[in-house]
Amino acid sequence: MEERPAGIQDSDVRDALRAWGIDPVTLEYAPVGFGDYHWTATDTRDGRWFVTVADLTHKSWYGDGTEAAFRGLRDAMDTAVALRDAERSGRPDFVVAPVRTAEGESVRELGAGHAVSVFPLMPGTAGHFGETLTPHDRGLVLDLLAELHRTAPPASARVLPPEFATRPQLDRALGELDNPWDGFGPYAEPARHLLADHAAALRHRLDEFDRRAGELRAAGAPLVVTHGEPHPGNLLRAGERRLLLDWDTVGLAVPERDLWLVADGPDDLARYEESTGRKPDPSALALYRLRWALNDIAEFLTLLGTPHGPTPDAQQSWKALAQTVRSLAAEA
Repeated sequence: MEERPAGIQDSDVRDALRAWGIDPVTLEYAPVGFGDYHWTATDTRDGRWFVTVADLTHKSWYGDGTEAAFRGLRDAMDTAVALRDAERSGRPDFVVAPVRTAEGESVRELGAGHAVSVFPLMPGTAGHFGETLTPHDRGLVLDLLAELHRTAPPASARVLPPEFATRPQLDRALGELDNPWDGFGPYAEPARHLLADHAAALRHRLDEFDRRAGELRAAGAPLVVTHGEPHPGNLLRAGERRLLLDWDTVGLAVPERDLWLVADGPDDLARYEESTGRKPDPSALALYRLRWALNDIAEFLTLLGTPHGPTPDAQQSWKALAQTVRSLAAEA
């Protein structure tokens, strides 16, 4: 995020790092990514760290309220740590997991409504969301996902149903289009007009989502450990190695939850099938592609339907909302 989190100062982050035994010599805010807040730190022994502060009010997929969000984030970080530890017994090294505190915690609460986790700052070249992977990169990532999907699930891994937690916000927004969205900020009314122009198409896509989700549940396909967001923005290139970052959406689901973000055509899907013996389901791929877009719309509407100013993050949310709604409606 370009904006810093409200109520969290550098001194708060510096104090929190003591739980990890880290005494920062340098601590700098890093305006990268979208959703969480990040700092880089160098300690007295030249150790380099990537510090993430999560806003628990924006982790609705874990459940209602900040306590449920913290428990869900803790389970996700514990799962990432378990996967990294399994790698040390001989599996390929691709999980960038948090380091534990002296008390064994993978994440700690930070003030009211936030949580902090600490990662080693890994050397390599980071990708960015929306980047097009080369065929070579896609192959490496598909092989990585095949390895992940064959890994025994840690006890902390949660089962993640296809339904998205932000569905009520989207349904509510579609039901409130006749009244002005005044008093929230400069992008609230444009968001309402955008939604009103494409309401019929969005309701049609929601019906499609419900149908495909019902079909997936009825099929009873086996679940595997999935990352949830293996897009280029969560990839780090280190020579021929590809590392996966940002494990807060890890959980048990069908492999298509990951594959739709990476596979580009039948050759990629065939590569995955050859590696795992499991043939990807086209309907499940379409389901998770649709789910991503609908969830994005709901999250952007939630942000723009609350008090905001003409900030870079609000502007980015508005642009992404407009692009996603129009794209989804055009496919209806």
